[in-house]
Amino acid sequence: MKKTTKTKTSRAPAITPAIAPAPAPEAVSPPPAPKPVKVVAPPPVATVITAKVDVGFGNWLALRGEGPGLSWEKGIPLENIGSGEWTVSLPGIERPVAFKLLINDLTWSSGENFTAAPGGTTAVAPAF
Repeated sequence: MKKTTKTKTSRAPAITPAIAPAPAPEAVSPPPAPKPVKVVAPPPVATVITAKVDVGFGNWLALRGEGPGLSWEKGIPLENIGSGEWTVSLPGIERPVAFKLLINDLTWSSGENFTAAPGGTTAVAPAF
């Protein structure tokens, strides 16, 4: 029988790093998609018509014309805001309007039609 001898092989000791490796970066999810922007049209600016005229005690002033909410057949009343001062606010006007003023929605003002620009204030002094 043969004798086998075991030889020892020397191994170098394992080297451990002095600094631990940095952890792997965490997965970052992308930011959420932006929500769609809802485009909202600005509200229409009112067109204001003011008339400076004394129509006499107990009488009132009406407006007839051409444009949204206006008619040449039937007038809309103006609000008396002071002595001889009347006003009306017309919403939704997008183009110039032609109009006339009437006392008690019966007696037409004399002269040419008045015009009012959309979104502005128009002051008139009608004659009867």
